[in-house]
Amino acid sequence: MTVDRHVVPGLFPPPEYSHVSVAKGRLVLTAGGVPLDADGTLVGPGDYAEQTRRVIANLLAALEAGGATAVDVAKTTVYVVTPHGRGPLGEVWEVVRSSPLANAPSTLLGISTLGYEGQLVEIEAIAVVA
Repeated sequence: MTVDRHVVPGLFPPPEYSHVSVAKGRLVLTAGGVPLDADGTLVGPGDYAEQTRRVIANLLAALEAGGATAVDVAKTTVYVVTPHGRGPLGEVWEVVRSSPLANAPSTLLGISTLGYEGQLVEIEAIAVVA
């Protein structure tokens, strides 16, 4: 494995992810995965969970194109449109933590808008391969 993940003693243990990744090898950096199908149509309008599943599928395809898999992911950043406080963050996080990306260190952010009309979720990843 090219990525070693650690939970740091003395820090509050994070739920289902690591505090830090130590990487050796070639970096694979993705653009943000978006909830669009191959034709550019938004998948799951208004549905955070469905959009998150599509984003993860698209992100895994992008990683594969770069020669990486979910096991190689050293960090993810998850962006969620949250019009009223924390709202859907938990729903999106449940989908992420049940995915192959679950163990990587991650940052979960609530934001006001994303690039595509109706887009609710975007995830970017950094992976390391030998």
